[in-house]
Amino acid sequence: MAQSHKPQKSPVSPSPISSHGERELKLTIEADFRLPQLPGTALPRRLLISTYYDTVAYDLARARITLRHRIERGKRAWQLKIPLGDDRQEVEVVDSQTDPPAILQALLILHLGHRKLVPVVTLRVWRSGILVRRGQVPIAEVVLDHAMVVKNGTVIEHFRELELEQRQGDEKSLHSLEQHLREAGASDHDGRPKLFRALSLSAPSPAAQPAPKAPAIEHLKYSLAQHVGWLLAHDPGTRLGTEIESLHQMRVATRRLRAVLRTARPILLPAWVMSLQQELKWLSEVLGPARDLDVQIAYFMGESAGLPLRDRQLLTQFITHLRTQRAAVQQVVLSELTSARYLQLIQRLQHALQAPSVVESPMAISELAESEFKKARKAIRRIRSSPSNAALHKVRIKIKRARYAAELARWVLGKPAIRFMKAARAIQEQLGIHQDALQAERYVRQFVKYSTSVKAGFLAGRMAERQRYRRAAARNEMIPLFKTLLKRGKQAWG
Repeated sequence: MAQSHKPQKSPVSPSPISSHGERELKLTIEADFRLPQLPGTALPRRLLISTYYDTVAYDLARARITLRHRIERGKRAWQLKIPLGDDRQEVEVVDSQTDPPAILQALLILHLGHRKLVPVVTLRVWRSGILVRRGQVPIAEVVLDHAMVVKNGTVIEHFRELELEQRQGDEKSLHSLEQHLREAGASDHDGRPKLFRALSLSAPSPAAQPAPKAPAIEHLKYSLAQHVGWLLAHDPGTRLGTEIESLHQMRVATRRLRAVLRTARPILLPAWVMSLQQELKWLSEVLGPARDLDVQIAYFMGESAGLPLRDRQLLTQFITHLRTQRAAVQQVVLSELTSARYLQLIQRLQHALQAPSVVESPMAISELAESEFKKARKAIRRIRSSPSNAALHKVRIKIKRARYAAELARWVLGKPAIRFMKAARAIQEQLGIHQDALQAERYVRQFVKYSTSVKAGFLAGRMAERQRYRRAAARNEMIPLFKTLLKRGKQAWG
């Protein structure tokens, strides 16, 4: 089961469509498999009739996206599943119309272009199972699906699958449940969604990793493909704006693309790479305000939960104020993602991962990554015993670039690069906490202006003190981590 986040709801105002994060594990079972005895409640047997839509070239399926029209007990709904980190998000529109709703097609603009959606297959699935509980807490749904593939009104194939979908369980309880199912006869699944099995499509295979001695350009193309793919995967969820992780992952992909191109500048045509970096910087600036508000809203909501009721009410009003700001920012994000500038950038990125504009250079990929490490090392060594907030922010940027550069060269450097990346990530977490605390204090001052009562001023003082404590704690954690990073860098590059 993939390691992942817990999806958090976006503070954007409610959408006319519903959605939720989905984390599931599929297992293969034989024809005689029976569910073992599990603690919980039996789920009613259901018949699900789903007609899947895609382009004739299966563009959605190959992008880990599924769109289906589902009928269950007379209820008709359109359901779209899109990537959400390593998991997926399910979006639903209750609608009886026979064509895919325009609101869902608008989310898929990058994946569809001008291509039309057509029905590709219908599945009739009888589903039964158990809602597994630990005490009164629902841990997961374990469902047994008997699927029938229907074409032209005729059943042409049968298959069975076992699915485990998380509810409120933690990693340990889910792993234990998985082991119990394996002991009952379940085994590894090939990872294909039902649609792939119905259409006899093989699961999308990851791109081949470049050989350690491959030219630098091959490592660059591989890295660009990974990050462009991740950006495209999270474009629909960012447009929808109901899960904050979608925008976060899209921004991460943008940041990594900028870092990779920066690292590879010595082997790229200067005008070409500078222009592309400028456009990626623009996209990062489009996404940045939304991400900052997401982080702060989540933080203040956590703070609110630990406050007395009267203080909580004051903070709740401020959180509502931030949510209003976030909804306005979402409209800006959506406007930019439908602009000609953004669509042109996506076209350029897709072309870049196939044929980047290179120049003759003797530099190896490990040398390019080493250059970024040296810049980070220089910045760290300049830090004094009590560095300014601005100095730490600059170091954070340098370390982030060095980490992504090491990722670019990891197939050449091997384990030393991986250990360096791990050390860099640990420092980034502390530097991120430090930066978030600075941002939170700025929002605290905004809180005082928004709510001018004496109680609000007292609460703001307490929260400001918390931010100073967060920064001090993060600074203390950084000292040994800097030493570890320099050590790992020396092991990777000498």
